[in-house]
Amino acid sequence: MKKGLIGIIVVIAVIAILGMWYVNTNNSLVNMKGQATKQWANVESSYQRRSDLIGNLVKTVQGAADFEKGTLTAVIEARAKATSTTIDANNLTPEKMAAFQDAQSGLTGALSKLMVVVERYPELKANQNFLDLQSQLEGTENRINVERNRFNDLAGEYNIKIAQIPTNIIASIANFDAMSLFSANAGAENAPDVNFDFK
Repeated sequence: MKKGLIGIIVVIAVIAILGMWYVNTNNSLVNMKGQATKQWANVESSYQRRSDLIGNLVKTVQGAADFEKGTLTAVIEARAKATSTTIDANNLTPEKMAAFQDAQSGLTGALSKLMVVVERYPELKANQNFLDLQSQLEGTENRINVERNRFNDLAGEYNIKIAQIPTNIIASIANFDAMSLFSANAGAENAPDVNFDFK
């Protein structure tokens, strides 16, 4: 009788330990994913700030009498595409992340062209509103980079955790999927081609 009782107690203790391990591991994964998801919202918020600043910048530039309409149109279209490309933080697939990055890169490229064209308009370069917006935009670009790096840190730690043994068992049972990370744009590994021919 005593051996049977001891056996039952051991089985109950093992089940209790496994249950506590499952709950603690699951809660840890929920917390890690929640932190990465919250950081994703910070990334989106930074991109939204950039979009808002670009809207104001475009309005300021439109005030220049003969400013090149094609350049402004490209920025407006790229901004519309970038703001319409959103991702649910719980569904960060590599394909969706690539589409998001592509849209944001398109906006960055159009904005860079706008800034180059602005150089030909001294009245814009002297406009205090334009200068303030340009400065805020530079700060926002830096903020975007910081927020993306923080997201990659948190999502990377989460991805490592769900792949480790034995946590991967609970991750599989509870459907914790890996989160896609930001990566460099295609061609970023190449040095830019700088041309000093001013003819």
